[in-house]
Amino acid sequence: MKRIVLAVAAAVALVAVAGPALFIWGPWAPEDRFADCRSGGPRPGLSELGGPFTLTDQTGTTLTEADVIAGPTLIYFGYTFCPDVCPFDNARNADAVDLLEGRGYEVRPVFISVDPARDTPEALAAFASMMHPRMLALTGTPEQVQAASRAYRTFYRIRDPDDDYYLIDHSTFTYLAFPGAGVVEAFERDTTPEDMAARVACFVDRARTRP
Repeated sequence: MKRIVLAVAAAVALVAVAGPALFIWGPWAPEDRFADCRSGGPRPGLSELGGPFTLTDQTGTTLTEADVIAGPTLIYFGYTFCPDVCPFDNARNADAVDLLEGRGYEVRPVFISVDPARDTPEALAAFASMMHPRMLALTGTPEQVQAASRAYRTFYRIRDPDDDYYLIDHSTFTYLAFPGAGVVEAFERDTTPEDMAARVACFVDRARTRP
Protein backbone atom coordinates (compact mmCIF):
# COMPACT_ATOMS: atom_id res chain seq x y z
CA MET A 1 0.00 0.00 0.00
CA LYS A 2 2.88 2.36 0.81
CA ARG A 3 4.35 1.77 -2.64
CA ILE A 4 1.02 2.56 -4.33
CA VAL A 5 0.62 5.76 -2.32
CA LEU A 6 4.14 6.84 -3.28
CA ALA A 7 3.47 5.93 -6.90
CA VAL A 8 0.32 8.03 -7.10
CA ALA A 9 2.01 10.91 -5.33
CA ALA A 10 4.87 10.85 -7.78
CA ALA A 11 2.50 10.66 -10.74
CA VAL A 12 0.60 13.69 -9.49
CA ALA A 13 3.91 15.52 -9.08
CA LEU A 14 4.86 14.72 -12.65
CA VAL A 15 1.57 16.03 -13.91
CA ALA A 16 2.18 19.15 -11.91
CA VAL A 17 5.60 20.09 -13.18
CA ALA A 18 21.46 -16.93 -10.16
CA GLY A 19 18.54 -19.27 -9.87
CA PRO A 20 17.14 -17.96 -13.15
CA ALA A 21 20.32 -19.05 -14.95
CA LEU A 22 19.40 -22.66 -14.30
CA PHE A 23 16.27 -22.61 -16.46
CA ILE A 24 16.13 -24.95 -19.42
CA TRP A 25 14.69 -23.06 -22.36
CA GLY A 26 13.93 -25.79 -24.87
CA PRO A 27 11.26 -26.28 -27.52
CA TRP A 28 7.79 -27.11 -26.27
CA ALA A 29 4.12 -26.60 -26.99
CA PRO A 30 3.23 -23.66 -24.68
CA GLU A 31 -0.46 -24.46 -24.56
CA ASP A 32 0.35 -27.94 -23.26
CA ARG A 33 3.28 -27.16 -21.00
CA PHE A 34 1.63 -24.24 -19.22
CA ALA A 35 -2.03 -25.26 -19.35
CA ASP A 36 -2.34 -25.57 -15.56
CA CYS A 37 -0.81 -22.13 -15.02
CA ARG A 38 -3.37 -20.19 -17.05
CA SER A 39 -6.78 -18.98 -16.01
CA GLY A 40 -9.52 -18.86 -18.61
CA GLY A 41 -8.21 -21.59 -20.91
CA PRO A 42 -5.67 -21.57 -23.77
CA ARG A 43 -4.24 -18.31 -25.11
CA PRO A 44 -3.18 -19.23 -28.67
CA GLY A 45 -2.40 -15.66 -29.74
CA LEU A 46 0.40 -15.30 -27.19
CA SER A 47 2.89 -17.09 -29.42
CA GLU A 48 2.57 -14.22 -31.91
CA LEU A 49 3.65 -11.58 -29.39
CA GLY A 50 7.17 -10.28 -28.95
CA GLY A 51 10.09 -9.75 -31.27
CA PRO A 52 13.26 -7.76 -31.82
CA PHE A 53 13.63 -4.27 -30.40
CA THR A 54 16.38 -1.84 -29.47
CA LEU A 55 15.74 0.63 -26.63
CA THR A 56 17.64 2.71 -24.08
CA ASP A 57 17.41 2.10 -20.34
CA GLN A 58 17.32 4.61 -17.48
CA THR A 59 21.14 4.75 -17.39
CA GLY A 60 21.43 5.58 -21.09
CA THR A 61 22.56 2.06 -22.06
CA THR A 62 21.29 0.64 -25.35
CA LEU A 63 19.67 -2.78 -24.94
CA THR A 64 18.05 -5.34 -27.22
CA GLU A 65 15.24 -7.75 -26.41
CA ALA A 66 17.86 -10.41 -25.63
CA ASP A 67 19.40 -8.15 -22.97
CA VAL A 68 16.03 -7.31 -21.47
CA ILE A 69 14.53 -10.81 -21.42
CA ALA A 70 17.44 -12.66 -19.81
CA GLY A 71 15.18 -14.61 -17.46
CA PRO A 72 11.53 -14.53 -16.38
CA THR A 73 10.40 -10.99 -17.21
CA LEU A 74 7.22 -8.98 -16.60
CA ILE A 75 6.77 -6.32 -19.31
CA TYR A 76 4.43 -3.34 -19.16
CA PHE A 77 3.96 -0.52 -21.69
CA GLY A 78 2.96 2.86 -20.25
CA TYR A 79 4.32 6.32 -19.44
CA THR A 80 5.52 8.12 -16.33
CA PHE A 81 3.15 11.08 -16.77
CA CYS A 82 0.20 8.68 -16.39
CA PRO A 83 -1.88 9.96 -13.45
CA ASP A 84 -3.24 6.67 -12.10
CA VAL A 85 -3.25 3.50 -14.22
CA CYS A 86 0.49 3.09 -14.76
CA PRO A 87 1.51 3.74 -11.14
CA PHE A 88 -1.06 1.27 -9.83
CA ASP A 89 -0.27 -1.41 -12.40
CA ASN A 90 3.48 -1.17 -11.91
CA ALA A 91 3.14 -1.09 -8.13
CA ARG A 92 1.10 -4.29 -8.44
CA ASN A 93 3.82 -5.83 -10.61
CA ALA A 94 6.48 -4.79 -8.11
CA ASP A 95 4.50 -6.33 -5.25
CA ALA A 96 4.23 -9.59 -7.21
CA VAL A 97 7.99 -9.55 -7.86
CA ASP A 98 8.62 -9.12 -4.13
CA LEU A 99 6.28 -12.01 -3.31
CA LEU A 100 8.09 -14.18 -5.84
CA GLU A 101 11.48 -13.19 -4.47
CA GLY A 102 10.35 -14.28 -1.02
CA ARG A 103 9.62 -17.71 -2.50
CA GLY A 104 12.96 -18.01 -4.24
CA TYR A 105 12.02 -16.78 -7.73
CA GLU A 106 13.83 -13.88 -9.36
CA VAL A 107 11.66 -12.08 -11.92
CA ARG A 108 12.61 -8.82 -13.62
CA PRO A 109 9.99 -6.03 -13.79
CA VAL A 110 10.27 -4.01 -17.03
CA PHE A 111 8.58 -0.73 -17.92
CA ILE A 112 8.61 0.42 -21.57
CA SER A 113 7.59 4.03 -22.11
CA VAL A 114 5.30 4.94 -25.00
CA ASP A 115 6.06 8.62 -24.37
CA PRO A 116 9.59 9.17 -25.70
CA ALA A 117 9.11 12.94 -25.94
CA ARG A 118 8.81 13.35 -22.16
CA ASP A 119 10.23 10.15 -20.71
CA THR A 120 13.92 10.87 -20.69
CA PRO A 121 16.30 8.41 -19.01
CA GLU A 122 16.25 10.71 -15.98
CA ALA A 123 12.45 10.60 -15.74
CA LEU A 124 12.48 6.83 -16.14
CA ALA A 125 15.16 6.47 -13.48
CA ALA A 126 13.01 8.37 -10.98
CA PHE A 127 9.95 6.28 -11.84
CA ALA A 128 11.80 2.97 -11.68
CA SER A 129 13.52 3.72 -8.38
CA MET A 130 10.15 4.52 -6.85
CA MET A 131 8.63 1.26 -8.10
CA HIS A 132 11.27 -1.39 -7.54
CA PRO A 133 15.08 -1.44 -7.09
CA ARG A 134 15.42 -3.98 -9.90
CA MET A 135 12.99 -2.39 -12.35
CA LEU A 136 14.35 -1.83 -15.84
CA ALA A 137 12.80 1.20 -17.53
CA LEU A 138 13.20 1.72 -21.27
CA THR A 139 12.66 4.42 -23.86
CA GLY A 140 13.94 5.21 -27.35
CA THR A 141 13.27 7.20 -30.45
CA PRO A 142 9.62 7.38 -31.54
CA GLU A 143 10.44 4.80 -34.22
CA GLN A 144 12.09 2.44 -31.73
CA VAL A 145 9.19 2.70 -29.30
CA GLN A 146 6.70 2.10 -32.09
CA ALA A 147 8.63 -0.98 -33.23
CA ALA A 148 8.59 -2.43 -29.71
CA SER A 149 4.88 -1.68 -29.33
CA ARG A 150 4.09 -3.33 -32.63
CA ALA A 151 6.10 -6.41 -31.69
CA TYR A 152 3.92 -6.85 -28.60
CA ARG A 153 0.78 -5.64 -30.37
CA THR A 154 0.09 -2.94 -27.83
CA PHE A 155 -1.94 0.20 -28.45
CA TYR A 156 -1.16 3.80 -27.57
CA ARG A 157 -2.53 7.13 -28.76
CA ILE A 158 -1.93 10.70 -27.59
CA ARG A 159 -5.27 12.33 -26.86
CA ASP A 160 -4.31 15.93 -27.64
CA PRO A 161 -0.78 16.36 -29.03
CA ASP A 162 -1.05 20.15 -28.78
CA ASP A 163 -1.58 20.04 -25.03
CA ASP A 164 1.67 20.26 -23.05
CA TYR A 165 0.08 18.02 -20.42
CA TYR A 166 -1.32 15.50 -22.87
CA LEU A 167 -2.53 12.10 -21.71
CA ILE A 168 -2.02 8.86 -23.61
CA ASP A 169 -4.54 6.08 -24.07
CA HIS A 170 -2.68 2.77 -24.01
CA SER A 171 -2.93 -0.96 -23.47
CA THR A 172 -2.66 -2.14 -19.87
CA PHE A 173 -1.63 -5.79 -20.14
CA THR A 174 1.44 -7.07 -18.32
CA TYR A 175 3.28 -9.73 -20.31
CA LEU A 176 5.29 -12.60 -18.88
CA ALA A 177 8.16 -13.49 -21.20
CA PHE A 178 10.95 -16.08 -21.11
CA PRO A 179 14.19 -16.01 -23.12
CA GLY A 180 13.91 -18.19 -26.17
CA ALA A 181 10.19 -18.66 -25.69
CA GLY A 182 8.77 -15.15 -25.87
CA VAL A 183 5.48 -14.19 -24.25
CA VAL A 184 3.79 -17.04 -22.39
CA GLU A 185 1.07 -15.13 -20.53
CA ALA A 186 -0.74 -11.79 -20.42
CA PHE A 187 -2.09 -10.49 -17.11
CA GLU A 188 -5.04 -8.12 -16.98
CA ARG A 189 -5.43 -5.13 -14.69
CA ASP A 190 -7.65 -6.89 -12.18
CA THR A 191 -5.02 -9.54 -11.43
CA THR A 192 -3.89 -9.24 -7.82
CA PRO A 193 -0.23 -9.38 -6.77
CA GLU A 194 -0.90 -12.69 -5.05
CA ASP A 195 -2.54 -14.25 -8.10
CA MET A 196 0.16 -12.93 -10.41
CA ALA A 197 2.92 -14.29 -8.17
CA ALA A 198 1.29 -17.71 -7.93
CA ARG A 199 0.78 -17.97 -11.68
CA VAL A 200 4.26 -16.71 -12.55
CA ALA A 201 5.75 -19.26 -10.15
CA CYS A 202 3.75 -21.96 -11.92
CA PHE A 203 5.10 -20.88 -15.31
CA VAL A 204 8.67 -20.78 -14.01
CA ASP A 205 8.36 -24.25 -12.49
CA ARG A 206 6.99 -25.65 -15.75
CA ALA A 207 9.79 -23.98 -17.75
CA ARG A 208 12.41 -25.55 -15.49
CA THR A 209 11.28 -29.05 -16.30
CA ARG A 210 11.87 -30.75 -19.64
CA PRO A 211 8.77 -32.30 -21.27
